[in-house]
Amino acid sequence: MPDTPSKHTDKQAQLSLIPMMEPKQERIVLSDFAEESYLNYSMYVILDRALPHISDGLKPVQRRIVYAMSELGLSANAKYKKSARTVGDVIGKFHPHGESAAYEAMVLMAQPFSYRYPLIEGQGNWGSPDDPKSFAAMRYTECRFTPYAQVLLEEIGHGTVEWIPNFDGTLKEPQRLPSQLPNVLLNGSSGIAVGMATDIPSHNILEVVKACIELLYKPESTVEDLCEFVLAPDYPTAAYITTPRHEIVSMYETGTGSIRQRAAYEKDGNSIVISALPYQVSGSKVMEQIATQMIAKKLPMVVDLRDESDEDEPTRIVLDLRSNRVNATQLMSHLFATTDLEKSHRVNLNMIGLNGKPKVYNLKELLGEWLEFRKNTIINRLNHRLETVSERLHILDGLLIVFIDIDEVIRIVRFEDHPKQALMDRFSISERQADAILEIRLRQLAKLEEVKLREELTNLSLEKDTIGHILGSPVELNKLIREELESAAKKYGNARRSSLLEQDAAKAFTEKDLITSEPVSIVLSKMGWIRAAKGHEVDPKTLNYRDGDEFLSCAKGKSLDSLICMDSVGRTYSLQTHKLPSARSLGGPITSLLNPEAGVKFVSLILGNRELHCFVASEEGKGFIVPIKDIESKNKKGKVTLRVAKGFQPLPMQLVKDMEQQLIVVTSEGRVLIYNCNSLPVLSKGAGVWLISIPPKARKLGEQVIHAKVFSHKDTVILHSGKRYRKLETKGDFEQYKGERTNRGTLLPQGFRSIQQVEVTNRK
Repeated sequence: MPDTPSKHTDKQAQLSLIPMMEPKQERIVLSDFAEESYLNYSMYVILDRALPHISDGLKPVQRRIVYAMSELGLSANAKYKKSARTVGDVIGKFHPHGESAAYEAMVLMAQPFSYRYPLIEGQGNWGSPDDPKSFAAMRYTECRFTPYAQVLLEEIGHGTVEWIPNFDGTLKEPQRLPSQLPNVLLNGSSGIAVGMATDIPSHNILEVVKACIELLYKPESTVEDLCEFVLAPDYPTAAYITTPRHEIVSMYETGTGSIRQRAAYEKDGNSIVISALPYQVSGSKVMEQIATQMIAKKLPMVVDLRDESDEDEPTRIVLDLRSNRVNATQLMSHLFATTDLEKSHRVNLNMIGLNGKPKVYNLKELLGEWLEFRKNTIINRLNHRLETVSERLHILDGLLIVFIDIDEVIRIVRFEDHPKQALMDRFSISERQADAILEIRLRQLAKLEEVKLREELTNLSLEKDTIGHILGSPVELNKLIREELESAAKKYGNARRSSLLEQDAAKAFTEKDLITSEPVSIVLSKMGWIRAAKGHEVDPKTLNYRDGDEFLSCAKGKSLDSLICMDSVGRTYSLQTHKLPSARSLGGPITSLLNPEAGVKFVSLILGNRELHCFVASEEGKGFIVPIKDIESKNKKGKVTLRVAKGFQPLPMQLVKDMEQQLIVVTSEGRVLIYNCNSLPVLSKGAGVWLISIPPKARKLGEQVIHAKVFSHKDTVILHSGKRYRKLETKGDFEQYKGERTNRGTLLPQGFRSIQQVEVTNRK
């Protein structure tokens, strides 16, 4: 007996007979989908969020805020209204985004330190230059338009804008605002989109309008020509613009670059008063930067720092100086280089053009395209007015019929069943004219009303002819554009705030700049202990030394002079006087400051201006003149200056202040030779030339140079031999020992041929 199919299997079979209805699907390569989606998002961010439009200089959120406020009647003369009300209208009707973003955009347009020409006048806490985002919540603040906002709104109802549906299609909003001035330059803008950014600085109305008029009448003008009017950006703060003119012109020619702005200050007695900071610089941050340097002892000339800013003087930072002798210009140059008292602002004139595409504009392209927008706006306004005037003239023509045959009009209105059609048939008028006649009140039938209508007809006819003439004449159209630009500039313009002051780039202090220039004496002992004493009165031989140690060399000069030490192999080293131990102590080892070769000793030092020269020589009898700047070394291991022969030592270095000074050379055999320093070569390093002629036989017997001293004609030279000495001070004393550098020299008298010391003193 065959199996009977169950109900379940029957149902499955029935379902299998019904064709499957697959949903419609579109298959797209993931990379193509991602690319298209990202491009759509990118264009949305660029066009509807980040970049301003060249026409009114506003981003969509700013434009919607301005329009929503105009709909609320918040004119410059109206009462303030809660900001929350405006923000509610903006996000509820036109901009369906976060309320915080809309409120922040609104705050920016109300901050006089952010906008050169604010659009909104705020009441309450709208932030401060120190912290622009410290504004109160929108439920606490109130707002209304500033008078300048009329530049954007005055012509909005005159047929000048294109109206588009809002996000849900229930309302209309303006696609652009009919700006009477190039607001995109006047208030600037900043933003970042996908793959591009914009940084448009603010400018001065008077300068920009002059450039617009120049370009209007001279379309062939170059960017450089326009820069005769637009001198530079004009920021909301009164800090100086220090960018050189050629860089500013280049920035306007390319649409990209940077502008350097520097704080304004003045010296007041022992104080420096900073009265203006660069754009978007916080005074509290600047004070923190200066205080940090004071704590680190990098500003020893500043003794106090305080903020005296108040309502009358929004920026007043005072630096009290140690004395009136402090170089304020040098100090401020350091602060400009190391703090936000000088700041560079990036410039990128990137905006959406009339063709709806983003572009980086140069100054001529920007003003030219805006003038094209302005010309089209005025043409639209005139055409709209022409239509209005023509329609009114048409109605006036119909109304005057009443006064021509008033009895007939009254009869028709009173007795005809269809008075409108009867009027149209009787007087050959249009339906619009008939409606206007039927809407007349009895009191308007007075003779005076007829006079007013005829006067209005005359005036409107004249206005119609004038508008037609302007629309038909490019010259008259340009004249109207110019007049309106000049009128707006006169009404809203003001003097430049950011003055131009071309200056060199700021330079920070070096460590040497922080040292006070004062007399110092540097003392070096034979065992290599070094110390510094203030003044030149110290006698180094009377100082205390460690056991077994004694005085070796002393150099006197200024604390800012170059201190050069030489070791026993002829290497020279540089030291900074302010880093040396005080002479009140026994000093410190010079090897803790330098890193000489093992076994070498230091033999002498000098202290002098790096523009002077130095005489270096060895006991062998060779030497030369070397510029001090050539023997300075930042390397702790020093640099090779004098090449010393084996078995000999360097002689003490001597300062050469004038190449006309003289050199006295004394040998171990008692020979003396005097000649001018200019007889020696000026080298940067080497062994030098023979200072005196020593025959080979004498050299083999051990004759060498034991003393070489530089002196001037006002000095006395004393040759010490044991307890005896020989003084050279008159012209005759020196003449007997003078000769050429290659001479053998003159032999000293018997008893003076063993010279232990050559002393040079100034004759007073």
